[in-house]
Amino acid sequence: MNSSRRDFIKNTALVVAGSALLPRNVFAAPKKIERVGIQLYSVREAMGKDPAGSLKKLADMGYIFVEHANYVNRKFYGYEPKEFKKLLSGLELQMPSGHTVMTAHDWDDTKNDFTDKWKYTIEDAATVGQKYVISPWLDESLRHDTDKLKKFMDQFNKCGELCKASGMKFGYHNHNFEFNTKEGDITLYDYILANTDPNLVSQQMDVGNMLGAGGVALDLLKKYPGRFELMHVKDEIKSDTGQGMDGYDSTILGKGVMPVKEIVKEARRNGGTTWFIIEQESYQGKDPFDCVKIDLQTMKKWGF
Repeated sequence: MNSSRRDFIKNTALVVAGSALLPRNVFAAPKKIERVGIQLYSVREAMGKDPAGSLKKLADMGYIFVEHANYVNRKFYGYEPKEFKKLLSGLELQMPSGHTVMTAHDWDDTKNDFTDKWKYTIEDAATVGQKYVISPWLDESLRHDTDKLKKFMDQFNKCGELCKASGMKFGYHNHNFEFNTKEGDITLYDYILANTDPNLVSQQMDVGNMLGAGGVALDLLKKYPGRFELMHVKDEIKSDTGQGMDGYDSTILGKGVMPVKEIVKEARRNGGTTWFIIEQESYQGKDPFDCVKIDLQTMKKWGF
């Protein structure tokens, strides 16, 4: 054995021996990156009147990521996709996700393909920089028709393929009806998760919407580990206005009846969640911007 070979073996042995003294997590997989954003529906009236000014207020609070709830006639809040991306970039904001309802009519049976309208939706989402195109609704006509529902779940998966071609993922966002509607012996929500490919269709769990309909976020996170890439983070209070969902209104994080801190902790640990999107829809007389500022501060106190 020549000296260079002996030196190599000796040095390798020293490296191996030294590695035993290093902390166990040195060679572990890097920690997943978690991000906090805001659903712009939280400040919907202001966004309708002054999108640019509203976005600046959010950026000044410390928000970096936003999620849209307004895509109409190929425009985001009245802006062409490239214009809206420029507006966001100028404020050092990014929009990784957005809500646009996909219906059964967005599939053309005669062509066995998506309609041009829906293809433009995906194209515009990619242009503005989205990573997720999220549909937040399921038409009532589909909820009690097994054949139509199964076909629509196939459409979900096909949309996942369409989004994948543009470097994005398709996603679904729940409301309340998924938990008080049955498909056979299981809830509609269970059916959706069972019939969508997690590699193609992401789930955005709205922890508040489900509360009054019997959905328990902590239980679902444990039942379906790794299935919820995105989450709408909310807290809820009992409503006496009759305007909330199933008798509840959203409120400032940590001020309601939900164990929100425990929910986000479980989502980080087992839910596969990397995007935590704050959404507050009612304000109990407070200014919406004041509310979402406190919401962001609360998330930071919780370690985000």
